[in-house]
Parts: sequence; structure tokens; C-alpha cells
Amino acid sequence: MEKATIRKSPRVEVVDALRGFAVLAILLVHSVEHFIYPVYADPATQPGWLNTLDQGTFTVVFSLFAGKSYSIFALLFGFTFYIQYTNQLAKGKDFGYRFLWRMLLLCLFATLNAAFYPAGDVLLLYALVGVVLFIVRKWGDRAVLATAILCLAQPVEWYHYAASLLDPSHRLPDLGVGAMYAEMAEHTRRGDLWNFLWQNVTLGQKASLYWAVGAGRYVQTCGLFLIGLLIGRRELFLPSGANSRFWTTALIASAVAFGPLYALKVELLDNAPSPLIAHTAGVALDMWQKFAFTFVLVSSFVLLYQRATFQRLCAPLRAYGKMSLTNYVTQSLCGALIFFPIGLNLAPHTGYAVSLLIGFGFFAIQLAFCRWWAARHKHGPLEELWHRGTWIGTGS
Repeated sequence: MEKATIRKSPRVEVVDALRGFAVLAILLVHSVEHFIYPVYADPATQPGWLNTLDQGTFTVVFSLFAGKSYSIFALLFGFTFYIQYTNQLAKGKDFGYRFLWRMLLLCLFATLNAAFYPAGDVLLLYALVGVVLFIVRKWGDRAVLATAILCLAQPVEWYHYAASLLDPSHRLPDLGVGAMYAEMAEHTRRGDLWNFLWQNVTLGQKASLYWAVGAGRYVQTCGLFLIGLLIGRRELFLPSGANSRFWTTALIASAVAFGPLYALKVELLDNAPSPLIAHTAGVALDMWQKFAFTFVLVSSFVLLYQRATFQRLCAPLRAYGKMSLTNYVTQSLCGALIFFPIGLNLAPHTGYAVSLLIGFGFFAIQLAFCRWWAARHKHGPLEELWHRGTWIGTGS
């Protein structure tokens, strides 16, 4: 752990590109699902070929990115903590307590993003779960890995599943998430801007945090943060023969594991014999198959990035990833203005395919802004605010 300060290297570039890929994937998923506003063009008013294209678009986008882009983002969150912690350690400082302050600031950005996103915001979950990185920052690799494995095993879901086998009357707590999201949809339909903003940062955030309980996101996010931390400690993003072998092995192992895990997920979640099995064993297997596919994507990306041609193709993603917080938050703001009744209200007039094109179009606009801004500033707008807030009172 006590190494020299991290210097600019190809590792940083691949991380920027990978982060840009994750944020783009999040944008495409959110665009297709209308930023959690389930209103679409009536299939009866569209030609048959467009309805077919819509279904194909939904299947491809959600199969490739849903639940995986978030996981990549979480891995890189843990990796970034490693960079910051190690840089400060080289100066004889403990970044841990400054990191806790940084997580409080992240809550503010989460609130800003949630104001325009009816489903609540994952940044608030990150800020809460990020405390685990503070706790383990001085632990050895084996202890961190063991904790990560425990978290990724989804112990809460398996506890409830085992309890249901021992006691058939065992039930999961009803958190009322469905009712909260239904109410949020009604607030969105009203088109009342101030009511929309208030309900999003109150009821919407509550619904998001409660949903994360049932979806197994809390413990999985802990595990992903810790795996990202270990990737940093082992310097696995640095180009080397040993690291290439590691990522090749990871790609093969995760690809092999994905098939049976996905099949089991279908049986125990999609076609579960009972709701309790779906919400326990089914959720756990869904998390596992998504984790496996996440590593298929990450391993493939890192290995491809070793090729000069792929590096050149990723130049836009590097620029996009360097301003990930700004891009992520402005996605929600502009998505609301594009699809919701408070803005252009395009949701009732667009299916999945057209929504995807809108997402790509907005990505192009964001990318142009990123390049313009980067030519004049060191950090993105929100990144600069977060940086200054993090080091307030230190002169850094």
C-alpha cells in the first residue's frame, strides 16, 4: 500500500475511457426507459417494422448495459478512492476523514441530480455505502477480498431464502416501493415543476433507497467498491504481460460463469415458483450474472485498450469520462426537459428506438461541450466544485 504517488500513465487513460463508457451506457439505458417515466408511443400508431425495432432495441440495450454500467461505475469508484488515498499517504496524510467529508458533499450532488430524476439517485447510495472504504482503508488485501466476497455473495437474500425454507410463514418486509414509484409517476405526469422537484428529492430518494434494499444493491455496491480498491492496489490497469494474463483469465472465467448463472436467474427470478423465491434466491442470482457480465465488459475493454487503434477510437470516451459527474447530472436535467411534461414531453411520442437515437444525440452534444471545456479548464464544472469542496481549508 505504501507506494509512490500515482503518476500519469496509460492506466489513468484506460480508466477515463472505461468511466466514459459506463456513463454513456447509463445515458443510453436511461434514454430508452425515459428516465424512469414509463410513457411511450402507442404501438398501434406505429408501423410494424418500428415496433419490431423497438423491441430489439430494448432487448439489446438492457441485456448489454442494465445493471452492468452501474457496476462498472462502482468498481471505478473504489479504484478512485485508492488513487486519492495512496496519493495522500505518500505525503504522510490519512485521506480517510477527508473522504468522509467528500461523501457528504456527494450527497449534495445526489440531491441535485435526484431533483430531475423521479427514481431517486444512485449517487446517494454511493455516498452512504462509501463509508465501507473508510473502514477498510488500512486493512490487508486478504481481509478486503474476503469482505468483498461476502458482500457479493448477497448474504441478506440467502438469509431470507433459508429462513423461508425453515419457516414457510417467513415473509419479506413490505417497503411499499411499488406504490411510491406509482405515486412518483403521477407527480411527473402533473407537469408541475416545483411539485416535481420537491417530490423527487423527498419521495423519489426514499423510493430509490428502499428499492436498493429489495434489489440487493447495498451489499453488492460494498463488494464492488472493495473490488475496485483491490484493482488499484494490484495496479491491474497498468499495461503489463502479467496484467494481460489476469484480464484474459478474468474474461474467460466470467464468460464461462455467465451462461449458467443467467439460466439460473431465469428459472429463479423470471420464472420463479413463488414471489419469495424470486425476491431472494432470484435476486441473488440476478446480481451474480450481472457481476459476471460486468467483468466480461471490463476485461474485454482493458484488453482491447492495449491496441493503438482501439485507444484512438476511445479518445471521445476519455474526454467524456474525465467529466463523468457533470455529464451524469446533466443527463438527468436534460432528460427531464426532453421527455417529461415539465419540458418538451416527448415520452408519449417516442418508442425505444427513437429514444435511443435521442440518447446518442445528447451524448454528441455533451461530448462537444466536454472538449470545449477541457481546452479551457483542468476539471469539469461539477468536478471542480467537488474538488474545491473536498480540500476546502487546506489550500489544495
